[in-house]
Amino acid sequence: MPKPLYVFDMDETLINGDCAMIWNAFMVEKGIATQPNFIEEDQRLMALYAKGEMNMEDYLQFSMAPLANLSMVQVNKLVEECAETHILPKQFTQAKILIEQLSQDGIDMVIISASVTFLVEAVGRRLGISTALGIDLIETDNRYTAKISGIPSYREGKVTRLKHWLDAQTDTYSEIHFYSDSINDLPLCEFADYAYLVNPCPRLKAHANKPNWTVLSWG
Repeated sequence: MPKPLYVFDMDETLINGDCAMIWNAFMVEKGIATQPNFIEEDQRLMALYAKGEMNMEDYLQFSMAPLANLSMVQVNKLVEECAETHILPKQFTQAKILIEQLSQDGIDMVIISASVTFLVEAVGRRLGISTALGIDLIETDNRYTAKISGIPSYREGKVTRLKHWLDAQTDTYSEIHFYSDSINDLPLCEFADYAYLVNPCPRLKAHANKPNWTVLSWG
């Protein structure tokens, strides 16, 4: 019996916005991120991401700096609040309907995102997807550091991380369906059996003429 797997990017795919940017704005709102021009620097770095040119190590050094003096418990509590009040309301209606239908049908789902794991997992729980892969961070003295643990789920790293996850499963999947908006996810789109481009950026949309690739307009 066929057993498909549905894999989702998170930002600008399931959510009408970038969860990392929403989180960074939330840190400013809470008085945690106090560096001058923090939002402007976030926007500059994310513009590089949109073009497929961002250095993930540089981004993490910037984005994790405000959390240096907070324990993991404190960070996780703030993340839960942000996910509930600022991120979940931005879920695409089409994504909500799809996830509910897949859940009713007993189809396995995975989120794989270039955002940090503690954020991806918190959002995933609220969306109804319990398996969420993000960029794992090294933890020291009960604090998150800006140092990456293992392979980051970014660009080609998403394919590697998904392969590792698949290898660890007892189930064998007959086909992989992947949803994304970003040129950074081109490698995983090409790895999947079916790719769905959700409001794709121009560079990703340019590849949309491939077999089993579908462009979706969600709003």
